[in-house]
Amino acid sequence: MNNIDMYKEKTFDNIKHIDEFGNEYWEAREMMHVLGYAKWGNFKKVIDKAKISCKVSGNRLEDCFADVGKPITSGKGKIEFIEDYKLSRYACYLVVQNADPRKKAVALGQTYFAIQTRKMEITEEEYTKLSEDERRLYNRMSASNKNKTLFYQAKKSGVENFGKFNNFGYQGLYNGETAKQIANRKGIDYDKEDILDWMGSAELAANIFRITQTEEKLKNDHVSTETDACSTHYVVGKTVREAIEKLGGTMPEKLPTPDKSIKELEKEELKKITN
Repeated sequence: MNNIDMYKEKTFDNIKHIDEFGNEYWEAREMMHVLGYAKWGNFKKVIDKAKISCKVSGNRLEDCFADVGKPITSGKGKIEFIEDYKLSRYACYLVVQNADPRKKAVALGQTYFAIQTRKMEITEEEYTKLSEDERRLYNRMSASNKNKTLFYQAKKSGVENFGKFNNFGYQGLYNGETAKQIANRKGIDYDKEDILDWMGSAELAANIFRITQTEEKLKNDHVSTETDACSTHYVVGKTVREAIEKLGGTMPEKLPTPDKSIKELEKEELKKITN
């Protein structure tokens, strides 16, 4: 049994509940512990980000994150109610994707859920109804999820230096620019901010195509060395660039940098949800 199967069987399914109507759900405070979080306050921040992703994806918050009060008995025997949520499977997916990947259980969960990402995506019709900011939020989440499966495949293909591997993909797509050079052009701090957070929906879409096609090629070509993996990433990036050019599209480096980062948009969305 591999790590991903173990995650599904031991970590995820073990804490699943079934309500009186036969619907499955998970309790947030139980999820908190299996994902390695000790404090509710820290885990609540993860839930808040997951709610934003849920809203942008066009799902009803109350269907995915049901507020429930959980009774506990204090040291003096007094019963108090603490905050908790009944999470749908989709809510669990969003929580895991927004959690800290440095935690082993989270990292395994992200890979487990990211492998199923296609099941979670919205339709093209639903996407066209989103505003530019909503498209950015959705595409950023999608890029993050797909990067996880790309890196999982890249590791299997012999990659150890992921910064180097990433740069080859960017250089192919951005006419030779590395991630740091892209950050400098956009006027952002490379050491503190992710360049994907400062891309519009079209630029993010180009990168998502680069990411997904690289993963497929690494897998289909049975790439087994870091050198070949980097070369593959560059070729795919360059091919995506050539496709954009043939279609008469705007080159990614010519697309405007948004005025707000994804993190700023998330804060604004969170205010809308909590107010």
